[in-house]
Amino acid sequence: MAHLSPTDPAAAGNPGGCPIDHAAPARAQGCPVSPQAAEFDPFGDGYQQDPPDYVRWAREREPVFYSPKLGYWVVTRYDDIKAVFRDNHTFSPSIALEKITPTGPEANAVLASYGYAMNRTLVNEDEPAHMPRRRALMDPFTPEALKHHEPMVRRLTRDYVDRFIDDGRADLVDQMLWEVPLTVALHFLGVPEEDMDRLRAYSIAHTVNTWGRPKPEEQVAVAHAVGNFWQLAGNILDKMRRNPDAPGWMQYGIRKQKEFPDVVTDSYLHSMMMAGIVAAHETTANASANAIKLLLQHPEAWRELCEDPGLLPNAVEECLRHNGSVAAWRRLATRDTEIAGVAIPAGARLLIVSSSANHDERHFADADFFDIRRENASDQLTFGYGAHQCMGKNLARMEMQIFLEELTRRLPHLRLAEQQFTYVPNTSFRGPEHLWVEWDPAGNPERRDPGLLSRRQPVRIGEPSAHAISRRLLVASVTRAADGIARIRLESPDGKPLPRWTPGSHIDVECGDTGMSRQYSLCGDPADAGALEIAVLREDAGRGGSAWIHRHLRPGGSVRARGPRNHFRMDESASRLIFIAGGIGITPISAMARRARELGLDYQLHYSGRARGRMALLEELAPLHGERLHLHIGDEGRRNDFDALLARPDPGAQIYACGPERMLAALRQACAAWPEDALRVEHFHSTLATLDPSREHAFEAELKDSGIVVQVPAGQTLLAALRSANIDVQSDCEEGLCGSCEVRVIDGAIDHRDVVLTRGEREAGNRMMACCSRARGERIVLEL
Repeated sequence: MAHLSPTDPAAAGNPGGCPIDHAAPARAQGCPVSPQAAEFDPFGDGYQQDPPDYVRWAREREPVFYSPKLGYWVVTRYDDIKAVFRDNHTFSPSIALEKITPTGPEANAVLASYGYAMNRTLVNEDEPAHMPRRRALMDPFTPEALKHHEPMVRRLTRDYVDRFIDDGRADLVDQMLWEVPLTVALHFLGVPEEDMDRLRAYSIAHTVNTWGRPKPEEQVAVAHAVGNFWQLAGNILDKMRRNPDAPGWMQYGIRKQKEFPDVVTDSYLHSMMMAGIVAAHETTANASANAIKLLLQHPEAWRELCEDPGLLPNAVEECLRHNGSVAAWRRLATRDTEIAGVAIPAGARLLIVSSSANHDERHFADADFFDIRRENASDQLTFGYGAHQCMGKNLARMEMQIFLEELTRRLPHLRLAEQQFTYVPNTSFRGPEHLWVEWDPAGNPERRDPGLLSRRQPVRIGEPSAHAISRRLLVASVTRAADGIARIRLESPDGKPLPRWTPGSHIDVECGDTGMSRQYSLCGDPADAGALEIAVLREDAGRGGSAWIHRHLRPGGSVRARGPRNHFRMDESASRLIFIAGGIGITPISAMARRARELGLDYQLHYSGRARGRMALLEELAPLHGERLHLHIGDEGRRNDFDALLARPDPGAQIYACGPERMLAALRQACAAWPEDALRVEHFHSTLATLDPSREHAFEAELKDSGIVVQVPAGQTLLAALRSANIDVQSDCEEGLCGSCEVRVIDGAIDHRDVVLTRGEREAGNRMMACCSRARGERIVLEL
């Protein structure tokens, strides 16, 4: 490939030149920048239309690469990008608002004529200045503080939809999705609503000026718009100072300035005034347009939202993951370091493509599949992560939920019009410039149902929505798997593929209107995308879920379920696998053994039961596994001798077990001499998560990445305390069973109450389940 040599002016000391010293003998074979890395162009149509797909090759083969055209190192995988966000000392945000395309002297002179002096903001400020300001200004962004904005957002949304509801055609960007978020942003900031048109133009200019590539002939016009924006922001701030007790975040900052004059300075408020309008407005407008476009491109998902608005919170998360408004962020390496084994020199500029992270198969199963019930959708990095995570994330979530609620209720028959989607070329923020939709006004449901407009869907502010992501499944068949065991095949009602799953996965089945939800491991073939299969043992002395399923599930009926999700993953790199199942515990183990067979791994399967007639799946296990299958049947005089089976520890082996608690306890004892994490188990139930305030003590949790300290009272879980502090933590069972709410622990002793972690993981003391586990002492430090 063509490349710059070290003697080229563009290469010497220039981050845009090739970073490799070609004079080094070890590198004499030529420039190691791959052809695809050399051609990477974030301003081209490929990146603008679909950033994650454009860098798919990098996620798969070259997750960290240098772009000579851009002069940046590009990072594309989830774990690497999250690590960069987490370490804001090594990876400074100081260039986040730097012009990615330097402007010429004429445009710079125009900016200077306006007194333009954009300074550090919450987005691009380093420590130690950043965190004191963030703490001082954060309270208005908490879920509790945001609640009083909801009526205003609903009223505005209703008013704007009223304007075009009977037209049959609209550009949602021009006629709603730009102006409503702008008005909400102005209300939140405390800005008067006049000059909306000018603010809109200025906001676009600011985006182009910072993240775009304006042509030389465009730069002067952009500079005038940015300069006017700067002066307008200053004038509005002066008005606010005359009425500091008025509502609004900027007035809140003015009041805080009196308390902390060295922290909240005049120049800081001016910069935040301008940056806040863009941040609170443009990203939400783009995210909303992207979400509606995505949903209308998936009519079945749109229809499901129309039928079940309870899915809205998680649908918003999945839209933000699959096609969010933030494509990438930028960071500056402050020292020599490494990312994924690639050496990154001090002073290197990084483009961290968060939209690519959101499509990383290593974190999101079947990542390109759009699934509004995805169980970990809120892991998306569209809002960033750590100390610089977007403070306005929950305001954006609230607006998007209300927009989608209004449109799905009033225009369920909405469809995309024929059009070509265009985007303002830039590296970081994206949304269609226009979004044309059509519908038949005669079919507007409010013409038949006057009470439609009075109904409201509760908005969930700031809480991951794992409890509102169930899907309706058709009961395709119910067959006898063994005495008292029903094998149930569940299919999509429309015949479309279901999400892919991996061995060890389970689904959560909702037991009608009983309020019960029970987890059942999947036991079919993971390659079968047409169905999910479970086997359920009827336990009349149990908690009621299995009895309900045996009574109510019949072929042709339906049931609601969440998932699949997997917290019992199989290590496919193990040198040997030992699978041990007892009774109905064969369900997850059978899928693991099937996978091991397909991969040609060294494995053996041990299955214990009281009687052959009570052991499920026997008919399929024998032909699949042959001599690798070992049956231990009580009434035939064959019992599994764990001490004999596990007498000789094997450092490279992994043991996976599921079954009754007594069996698992015996296994733990037999594995005492094995490596700490050799035994992996899945439990059926737990009572360890029960909280008794009279027996608990309060503690505080320092969140290292976010720079705040959260107080956890005796009567509150760590999970609840984190959510009240505007920190997103996923959860599901909230019984210490599933592992969804795991958080990393940096310091502090842990009172473990889950049944997820292995002995070695508990002893390591670097992770805990936020739903049930607590600090042993008065303080704990978390990697959040």
